[in-house]
Order: sequence, then structure tokens, then C-alpha cells
Amino acid sequence: MRLTSTARRTARAAGNSPALENLTRAGLIGYGLLHLAVGWLALQIANGQSARGDQSGAFRLLAAQPFGRALVWAIAAGMLAMAVWQLFEAAVGHVDERGGRRTLERVVSAGRTVVYLALGVTAIQVANGVDPATGSQQRAATSGLLGRPEGPWLVGVAGVAVAVVGLVLVGYGITKGFLRHLRRDRMSAGEFRAAVWTGRLGYAVKGAVYAVAGVLVTIAAVTFDPAKSTGLDGALHTLAQQPFGYALMLVTAAGFAVFGIYCYFQARYRKV
Repeated sequence: MRLTSTARRTARAAGNSPALENLTRAGLIGYGLLHLAVGWLALQIANGQSARGDQSGAFRLLAAQPFGRALVWAIAAGMLAMAVWQLFEAAVGHVDERGGRRTLERVVSAGRTVVYLALGVTAIQVANGVDPATGSQQRAATSGLLGRPEGPWLVGVAGVAVAVVGLVLVGYGITKGFLRHLRRDRMSAGEFRAAVWTGRLGYAVKGAVYAVAGVLVTIAAVTFDPAKSTGLDGALHTLAQQPFGYALMLVTAAGFAVFGIYCYFQARYRKV
């Protein structure tokens, strides 16, 4: 018991490191730039241009700018710092919450750890000049799973899980659940209003797009067609092909861009 308590104190001390906090806040700015890039790619898709509308495509867009490769390296470092931060949160964090709420927050932090780590690895690959080809990898993985007896069920469960996460993000935005993680006492009235509106719209649009991606994975399981499992890029192209697709893509592009702006408020006022 004493050893466990000592380990928790050590982990909390490491998690409260000023260096880790600064890197995490820089990572949140990079996270915002990533979403701004996805918004720009969504706008290109809306206008019929050939673009890969996923995170690897966004990193490649950033890397193509002047000093872009150095920027992507910096974002990679920030993503890895955010992964470490959320790992500490999952292990010993969210001490201001109680009971089931704390357990839920720690589980969510564990999921974020995986997401930020994956983004960091993708950023490193792009910075090194390697094309991650995430959509192709997802199709190949789905194809391999569908070839196994239990594969369709596994793919279907994964698709439903992604769709549910997307819907949860929509609800998180609409109900302003993100506000509990901001230091509201340090914000001006104008900053608070801007954070509310950018957070609500950003989370709602982002969640809706991920819900579409989850539905596509589920359809791939039902139809035994791995080509339908294409992640964020496939979701954006699917939206573009719908009736009123151009309008949908404009809203999507604006939503991702607005979420990128919201990340600025996270970088300044997120409880880290």
C-alpha cells in the first residue's frame, strides 16, 4: 500500500511538471493548426479538388509550407507531450472529480492518450518524408479482419464504437461539457463567449463527421466491403457526394477551422 501511494505521488509530481505543462500547451496550439489544415482540405474537397482529408493529409499540407517540416516536428513533440499528459491523467489524474465521474474521465484520458500518440507518430512519419497512407492501411486492416470468421463482428463493433464516440462529441459540444476543463476565472467575458461558441460548433461538427466515419466502417462490416472503411478522409468525401454536399462541406470546413480556433483557448486556459 505504501509503495502504491509513493508511486502515485511520484506520478502526480511528474504530471505537474512545468516543462510538461508548457509542452502540452504548445501541443494544443499544434492540435489547433492540425484542425485548421483539415478544414482547409475539406474546403478543397468541397470544390472538387483532389485532397486527402485526414490527419496525414493535414500534416503533409503543413509540411509543404515554408519551414513546414520544422513545424510538423514541433507539433509531433507537442502531440507526444499531450499523450504523456493524458497518460498521467488516466493513471492518477482528475482528482477534482469523484466516484463514477472520475472513473469516466480517466477512461476518456486513456483513449486520448492513444489518439495523441497516434497523431504524434503520424507527424513524425510525415516530417521524415514518409507517407503514412492511413486510409490504405485502414482498408488493408479491415480486409484482413473481414477474412476471419469473427472479423465482421469485430469490424462492426469498431464501427459502432467510432460512431458512438462521434455522437458523444456532438453531445459534449452541445451541452458545453468542455467548459468544466477550462479555467473560467482567468478568462475575460469576451474570451468566455468566444470559447463557448467555438467549442460548441467545433465539437458538434467534428463529432458528426466521426460518426459518419463510424457508420462507414459499420457498413464495411455488413457488406464485407473493406473499400468503405476509409476513416476521416472517406467520411469527408462521402459527405461531399450527398445532396447539398457542397453546403455540408462548407459547414464541415468551418467546423474544423472553428475547433482549431477553440484549441487556442485550450492552450491558454485548459486545466493541465
